[in-house]
Amino acid sequence: MLIDSSTADNKNIKQIICIKWGAKYGAHYANKLYGMVSRNITPPFRFICFTDDPTDVRPEIECQELPLLDVTMPINTLGKWPKSRLWGEKLGDVTGVVLFLDLDVVIVDSLDPFFEYGEPDDVILSYNPSNPLEKLGQTSCFRFQVGSMVSLQEKFKADPQGIADKYRFEQRFVTRNVPGGIKIFPKKWVAHFRRKCRQPFPLNYFIPPKIPKGARIVIFPGGLYPTNAINGQYTSKSADNAADHLRQLKDSKNLKHPIRHLRHFILPVGWVKENWKE
Repeated sequence: MLIDSSTADNKNIKQIICIKWGAKYGAHYANKLYGMVSRNITPPFRFICFTDDPTDVRPEIECQELPLLDVTMPINTLGKWPKSRLWGEKLGDVTGVVLFLDLDVVIVDSLDPFFEYGEPDDVILSYNPSNPLEKLGQTSCFRFQVGSMVSLQEKFKADPQGIADKYRFEQRFVTRNVPGGIKIFPKKWVAHFRRKCRQPFPLNYFIPPKIPKGARIVIFPGGLYPTNAINGQYTSKSADNAADHLRQLKDSKNLKHPIRHLRHFILPVGWVKENWKE
């Protein structure tokens, strides 16, 4: 069941937050995320979306204004630096522990363990498999206590472009600068779609991507979104069938990297379609 925000000081209430700005992600992303959360959590819970445009967002979602942050956001950088708005001393009327989720994740199992793991004061990121030797966290799914990351916001505000140039990704900045260090959720809980779900070549032409054993959330970094997975596309510009994908090998760009092109094919993913819905 949803709860009224006036009762939000109850420590048993699970609080999920997301952030939506600009035009890249429409209201349907927030609506589907809410649907997945509601089917995979033991109530009571709150679902709060910090946004600059609440148009068409379903009424069960608490829409609150984007937290103010008087800085010029970095340009020509890869990280999602507007997430820094969430690091302030206050976060709307939300207090206590929150679980942040990117709008384009797919939830495939219960979220309850994310609220039971570690201590309430911990900043806990999901495991990032992209740079295993670096022990980097991933902020597509992370948990923190509101107000515990103020020092990071202050560092960022002092030199936004310099911080972005140095760390490139906001998750690296968070990993390296959280007071007392971060913790990491169990690796298997949060699966990277490209790295953990796709089949290796040549099986990718015969077997669709799988849900890894133990996964609770599947994240979609790198330009491959749930809609692409449903359609059987590696990116929005990719072919959605094997014949057309193989024909694209004739393009000069693909001829330079034929093995990579052959690996970059997926069959339509039914389990994404089954889960990614309101």
